[in-house]
Amino acid sequence: MKVTISDVAKLAGVSTATVSHTINSTRYVSGETKEKVYKAIAELGYTPDASARSFRTGKKKTIGFIVPDISNKFFATMIESVENYLSSHGYHLIIANTKENPEREENNVRLLAAGLVDGLLIASTMEDFSRFDALIPAGFPVVLVDRTFEVKRFPSVCVSNFQPIYRSVCRLAGKGDKRIGIIGGLPRLSSTKERIAAYREAVADCGLPQDEALIRFGNSMENSAQQCLDDLLEQKCDAIVVAQGLMASETVIYLHEKGLQLSKDIDLVSFVDYDSNINHLYSSQMDCIVQPVEKLGEAAGEQILQRIETPDAPAFEQLLTSAYKPCGK
Repeated sequence: MKVTISDVAKLAGVSTATVSHTINSTRYVSGETKEKVYKAIAELGYTPDASARSFRTGKKKTIGFIVPDISNKFFATMIESVENYLSSHGYHLIIANTKENPEREENNVRLLAAGLVDGLLIASTMEDFSRFDALIPAGFPVVLVDRTFEVKRFPSVCVSNFQPIYRSVCRLAGKGDKRIGIIGGLPRLSSTKERIAAYREAVADCGLPQDEALIRFGNSMENSAQQCLDDLLEQKCDAIVVAQGLMASETVIYLHEKGLQLSKDIDLVSFVDYDSNINHLYSSQMDCIVQPVEKLGEAAGEQILQRIETPDAPAFEQLLTSAYKPCGK
């Protein structure tokens, strides 16, 4: 049963008006009272109904963007693209960083959706849709970015990498590579699931060994690729697909430190999520899957503004596609 503002007021020992003023900063509330209200909100897991008139304070011309890793240049580039689009339409952007932690995401959603912003862009780190769904106030504008759920209740803007990964594995098999490994991000993420599914299908269609030892998962954060690489090198891989840009850059550096030459000692398929010197330096020695990160950010900005104008519009998924650039082409 959904927690109401009356439940919060009762637990805090204040009126519902005081709870409303505390959340929206529409009237002076003492520090002691605020503490009681926020403690009750946290204890009950309360999220205000954005469609209720008592919580409508007018447009703030501000959008929240909840990202899993602000240090990842993929998300940093996307943030810049979103901000450029929103600023051209008179909106500001607030960033919240979850560090791939569902609890941090939960806290950020509650805070930002409680009246601080007009809408939310979320690159969710959650696997459980019901848990995510329970956080979003009724009628509150939300657009999922880069990651989504099987249940399509919220609009989303994502990139499909199925075909580029499938083509890259088939090309490696055509070159004679027999043991092709893959490093994915967190297994719970929709983006990881799609990329691993593409790999599995290509391996099966190309008649390659379907060996689970050739599938490894990092945590999508910095310094998570090395153990995966050690494991795959022990498995005598002659090619590796690294299905995440940050881990791909680390892979190039680590293989160089190991004295392995790309396209000679080992073949590599690298995700290119952002512009970097490493990608430019080694682009002729590895296959690249280039994600349209700037377009993704611009599309996310466009979708959230449309959602604010028409919050009851049907949810739909906007799907962009990565570009596959084989080695030497």
